[in-house]
Amino acid sequence: MQTTTLFYINGDIFANALRSGIYKVIKSQENLNLINVFPVADADTGTNLCLSLGPLIKVIESKENHHLGTLLSELADKLLDNSRGNSGSIIAQFFQGISEYSNNKSKISPIDFSKSLNLGSKYANDALSKPIEGTIITVISVFAKAMSDEIKKNPDNDFHSIYRAVLPLVKVAVTDTKNQLDVLKKANVVDAGAKGFYLLIKGFINHITSNEIESKPEISINSYSETDNHFKETSSPTSFQYCTECIINGKDIDRRKLRESLSEHGDSIVIAGTKQKAKIHIHTDQPNTIFEVAKHYGKITSEKADDMHLQHKITKKDASKFAVITDSAADIHDEDIEKLDIHIVPIRIQFGEKGYLDKVSITPSEFFEELNTNPIHPTTSQPSMGDLRRQYQYLASHFEDVISINITNKLSGTYDAAILASKKITASGKIHIFNSLNASLGQGQIAIVAAQCAKAGMSILETLTILKETRNNTKTYAIIPNLKYAVRGGRVPKSIKLIAEIMRLTPILQTTSDGYLKTKNFLFGRKDVLKRFSRFISKYHNKDEKITISIGHACAPERAKLLKSYFLVDLPRATECKITEIGSAIGVHGGPGAIVVGIQIQSD
Repeated sequence: MQTTTLFYINGDIFANALRSGIYKVIKSQENLNLINVFPVADADTGTNLCLSLGPLIKVIESKENHHLGTLLSELADKLLDNSRGNSGSIIAQFFQGISEYSNNKSKISPIDFSKSLNLGSKYANDALSKPIEGTIITVISVFAKAMSDEIKKNPDNDFHSIYRAVLPLVKVAVTDTKNQLDVLKKANVVDAGAKGFYLLIKGFINHITSNEIESKPEISINSYSETDNHFKETSSPTSFQYCTECIINGKDIDRRKLRESLSEHGDSIVIAGTKQKAKIHIHTDQPNTIFEVAKHYGKITSEKADDMHLQHKITKKDASKFAVITDSAADIHDEDIEKLDIHIVPIRIQFGEKGYLDKVSITPSEFFEELNTNPIHPTTSQPSMGDLRRQYQYLASHFEDVISINITNKLSGTYDAAILASKKITASGKIHIFNSLNASLGQGQIAIVAAQCAKAGMSILETLTILKETRNNTKTYAIIPNLKYAVRGGRVPKSIKLIAEIMRLTPILQTTSDGYLKTKNFLFGRKDVLKRFSRFISKYHNKDEKITISIGHACAPERAKLLKSYFLVDLPRATECKITEIGSAIGVHGGPGAIVVGIQIQSD
C-alpha cells in the first residue's frame, strides 16, 4: 500500500496510472460489449473503447521522463485520431479539456487537477448535441464534481485521500445509470460507456493510491472481468443505419455551426476536438452527406461508416458458428448481403480531393456517373490495415471464428493487409484469411458460399475445406466495350485501345487458377457481342453441369438481362442467375457498359 503523501502528479505518474486504467478497460472488453444496449444494441462499446484507448499505450511507452503538459497534448491528439464510437469520442473530448487546462504544467496539484477535470467534463458535455443523463457523460460529470467537492471540504488533503473518497461516488453513479434510462432498467444493465469510463478511472486511481499497476492483458487470450447479468433483447436497431465518423483538419472550425449543419441528418452526434482538428461521430442513413458537410470546414480524413443494423443482428444468437466478411471488391446482390449477414469492408475511392467509401458513401450508379463526367480519373485504394483490424476486432469479440474472403492477392494488397491486421487483434476469436483468387462476382460467389455454410451451422474446418473446392470451381469473366477508362487509369496503353477500335475488338478477361485477371480472347465486330460472350463462356461448361451464374453490369441493366436470356439457353442447368451492379474495384477500369460474370460449378 502507498504510505507517503502525494500532493503533485507529474508526467510519469500520470502515464503509469493511465496505462493501468487502459489495461483494466481492455480486460473488460467482452463484458462491455455484452451489456451495450444504448444508444444502439450493437454490442461494440468494449471494442470501440479498446480501439480508442489502446493506441495511447504507444504514446506512454514512446519515452521516459514525460512532461505532463506535453504528454496530455499527445494523448489528446492520439485519442482524436483513434477514437471510435460514441463513448470513445466523448472520452477524446474529455481529454481535450484536461489537456488544454494543463498545457504548460510539468506537474499538477489536486486543485489544478480538479479544475482540469471540470474543463474536461464541460468539453465532453459540449461535444453532444443532446446530452442524456444516465450515460458516460453523467459519470464524467460526477467524477469532476466529486473531486471538486472533496477539495472544498478538505483543501489540504493529498491525492491519496481525495481519490479514496471520490472513487466510491463514481461507482455509485455507474450503478445509478440503470435507473436513469428505461432501456437500461429493462435490460438490467448499467450503461456500457459509463462502466468503461469507471474502469479507466478505477485503474488510474488504484495506481495513485496503492502504486498498483494493472497487469498487461494477454493479447492472445484477452482476460475479461466478471460479467454482469445477461440481458434480454430489449431494443430494436436505431432507425439510422450507419455509425459514421471522420476527422476534419481546418483553420478555424466552428463546432457549434458544424453541429447545427449535421443535426438534420442523424442523431447521436458527438463533435470532439479543437478549432484546428475536429472528430465527427453521428448515426445517419447518408454517410456521404455527412462527409460533404464536413468538407466545408476543412480537409477530411479517416472516413468510416459501420452498418449498425447488421451489427445489431449478430448480437442475437442463431445457428451461425462463425462470421463472414469480405472487401467491397466483391460484387454481391444486396439481397444476399442482407439475408446471409455478410460484412463488407469498403475500399476507398478518390476523385482528386473528393473521397468516398465504396458502396457506402457512393453507390455504384453514382460512381459511374462521376466517372463519366469528372475529368479527373479516380484512384481506388485497398482498405487500410486499421479498417480491417477494426472490423476483425469487432467480429472476433462476438464469434469464435471469422472468415475473411479477400480479392485475389495478384490484383490487390488487401490480402496481405488482412493477414497483418488479423495479427493485431486482441479479441478471443480467430480470423481465417482466405484468398479468393477471384474478384468482383467470383469473389462474391465464394463469400456467399461461406455465409451459407455459416447459416447451415457448419464448422469452420468443414467450411474451409468446402471453400477450397469452391475456389477451384469459380471463375470470373468480363467484357469491356470501351477501353478509354482502362487507358485513363494506366492499365492499357493508348496504342492497344487504338488497335481495338480500328479492328472492332472487344476483349474478354478471365481469372486464372493462380489468381490473375488476363485477356483470354477477343470478340471481333460489334454485332451480337453478348450472344457470343455467352457462347464463349459456355464452351468451358457442358450443358449438363449444374452451375450458379452471377451477372454484374456498369449502368447497363438491359444488356445484363439480355445476357441472362442467352445463358438460360446455353447453360440450361444453371440453378441461379442473379443480376447486380458492379462496384468501383473493377468498374474504374471497365467503365460504363462493362459486363462481369461469375460462374460457379455446383458440387453434386
